[in-house]
This record gives sequence, structure tokens and C-alpha cells, in this order.
Amino acid sequence: MDNNVAIEIKNLKKVYRLYDRNRDRLKEALHLGKRVNAHDHYALNDVSFSIKRGETVGIIGTNGSGKSTILKIITGVLNPTEGSVTIDGRVSALLELGAGFNMEFTGIENIYLNGTMIGFSEAEIDEKLQDILDFADIGDFVNQKVKTYSSGMFVRLAFAVAINIDPEILIVDEALSVGDVFFQNKCYRKFEEFKKQGKTILFVSHDLSSISKYCDRVVLLEKGKKIGEGEPKEIIDMYKKVLVGQLDKVSDTKKSQNISEGAKWKDQMNLNPKFDEYGSGIAEFEDYCAYDNEGNITNTIIKGEEFTVKLKIRFFESIQDPIFAVSFKNMQGTEITGTNTMFEKMTIETPNPGDALIATFTQNMNLQGGEYLVSLGCVGYKDGNFTVYHRLYDVFNLSVISSKNTTGFYDMNTIITVRKDGEDE
Repeated sequence: MDNNVAIEIKNLKKVYRLYDRNRDRLKEALHLGKRVNAHDHYALNDVSFSIKRGETVGIIGTNGSGKSTILKIITGVLNPTEGSVTIDGRVSALLELGAGFNMEFTGIENIYLNGTMIGFSEAEIDEKLQDILDFADIGDFVNQKVKTYSSGMFVRLAFAVAINIDPEILIVDEALSVGDVFFQNKCYRKFEEFKKQGKTILFVSHDLSSISKYCDRVVLLEKGKKIGEGEPKEIIDMYKKVLVGQLDKVSDTKKSQNISEGAKWKDQMNLNPKFDEYGSGIAEFEDYCAYDNEGNITNTIIKGEEFTVKLKIRFFESIQDPIFAVSFKNMQGTEITGTNTMFEKMTIETPNPGDALIATFTQNMNLQGGEYLVSLGCVGYKDGNFTVYHRLYDVFNLSVISSKNTTGFYDMNTIITVRKDGEDE
């Protein structure tokens, strides 16, 4: 292996034998010679990549793509069916936090237990003990049995033990979002400190904002195979297409927005299966979607880039001055922002029965990175009375990917200058 490589993965395969019935497993194990109903499932199929010293590499993919399997093989929890993993450096893995804790031991006893399991001597743990205690910040509870801890205290101590071992290689699997917001901030600061120290980091997460912010390179897995590797933005764009089943489709903007006849835009979106809807039935949303600045229908938008929400409304009666609306909520249900054709001072010609109108709401994505829910509305005044023709609440989500978040809901896109007093402005 190259001296500049910390982790090298070659032709890695992990195969599980799946049986239709438990007795088929027994028949095959006893070599009874009878046909059994079974098939091979490839959790990983011929995956290869390497990680250089000092590099931060992310692994992303849908559920079941093989992300956790590959981390467990790298850390020795699982054995590969074929292929090899070579590691050069001391590893600390943040996989299943607290997996090695003894619930009958105190916090202090578990620190020494875990440190010993990782390979440290008692003297080395003594040197790191205060850093671990300061990071966990659970006070006198560290002298109590772990079984008395709240879930928050448990993960704080487990994370503190794992992160303060000072490894050469850090492996992280969705572990930076533990505890309250202040502890999460402390975890991310420690993560950034590791990067500045030139540590090698392998990072698996569904949080694409963190992948975009921290990773030098990203590997994309799908159904056990590596289907992409490269710069974060390039691979995240690929992942967005995987999520909506468009990876192999032509990415021409017009073809992406104008789907083949008979197909629905919303069929390529991740929809809320339990969204709320109501209305008079005089009009209805026949189709809808969001698409990015390249015309790809998607639930994932890069912060700062232009995106569009597209609606198709079918009318069953003539309606004067219908109003179309789009609004955004955060995951706690707070309405963050929204607009409609009336606010934007648009006059819509009266549609005839059977007509379908298509409306596009285009804007720059300035919301902070995170998850948002989108609601749609078609309302108006019928016979002088405000009437809801069709309203869809929380019909689909938008994931906003950001490499820089500020305080609050919106990024103010501020330009900051700093100069010494006395210098020209």
C-alpha cells in the first residue's frame, strides 16, 4: 500500500444467503440434498476506493446501499466475503455509541473499560481522563452506574470517550447529531479540530449539508455498488438523481421538466403519504413538483441556487381571479415563508371548465440548511366569499443542502469587511 494512503479497500464483497423459510436454512446446513428456496444478497459488490492521509471522505447512499456494512468491515465488526481492507493508523470509530458499555459499571469504570478495549494502557487513559470528563460535562453522574443515566447523558459520555482517544483515523457513522444543540456544536467543533490537525476522517451521513461542508471527496453507493466518486457537489447532484430514479436519464433541462406524455411530475418526487387536503372541488392540483437550477425534478436543493415549484391546476368551473399559493414550514410546523399570485400582483385570466393552468414559482434558496415541508393552495373569491378550491398541506419535503448556515431561518447573504482603525475604507 502507498505510504500516503491511510485506508485502502479493494474489490470488497459482502454476501448474505437469504432463505424463504427457516427450515430451508437448516436443510442446507445439514446437506440433506434437497432443493431449498434461497438466494444471495450482495450488501457490497466489488467496491474499491482509497483514502489518503489527512483526507476527509464521505460515503452517501440510500438506505440499504451498504454504507454501514462497509464501515463495520473496516472496523472489524464484520468479515468480508471477498476482497480486502488495509488500514495504516490507529482507528477510533463512532458507530454504535456506547456499544461496549457495561450498564452496571459507573461512567468512570466504563471510560477505562472502553479505553482498554481500544488498546490504551491505564496510564494513557489517565492522561486523557480530564479531557473526556470536560467534553462529556455530565458532572457527578460520572460516578454513578450508567443504567441510571438519561439517554442524553449516555450518548454524551460515549461520544466523549470515542472522540478524545486522539486517533490517526476517525470513522463516523451518523454520530455528530447526538445530544442537545449545544453539545452538537461542541461535537462539530471537535470534528473541525480533527480536520485542522490533518487526521484522516471517513464520514457516513444522511446530512448532505455536513457532507458538503466537511468532505474533500465523496463516494456514492447504491444497492451495494459504488456508482460515483468525486467532488462533493458532483456526487451530491448524482445522489439527488438516484433519490428520484433519474440517474440514467438524460439531464437536458427541457426533457427533465417536460416528462414523457402520460407521466406525472409528482411521481418523481418523494411525497408525504399522509398529507392533508381539502377544498370545494371546483379546482384541483393535478400535478406538482420542485426542480433545481439544472431542471432536475428533486426534493433536494442547494442553498443559494435557484429552484422552482411547478403546479398544474385543473378547473371544473369558470373561476374569476384564482389565486395560487406556495408556502414552507420547518419540521416543527412553523410556517417560515410563502407567497401567492395575489401578493405578487398577478392577474390570472378566468379559466374555462376543463382548462388546466401551469404555474411556476421560481426563487433563490436562501433558507438555512435543513428539512422543510411544502404546502400548496388554490383559493379565490366565489360570489364575493373567500373559497378554498383545493389545498394540500405538507405534500412534499425539500432538503436544503448548505455548507454555511447562519442564525435564524434565512441567510442574510451579508458581505463583511474588517479593517484596522485608520485605514481607508
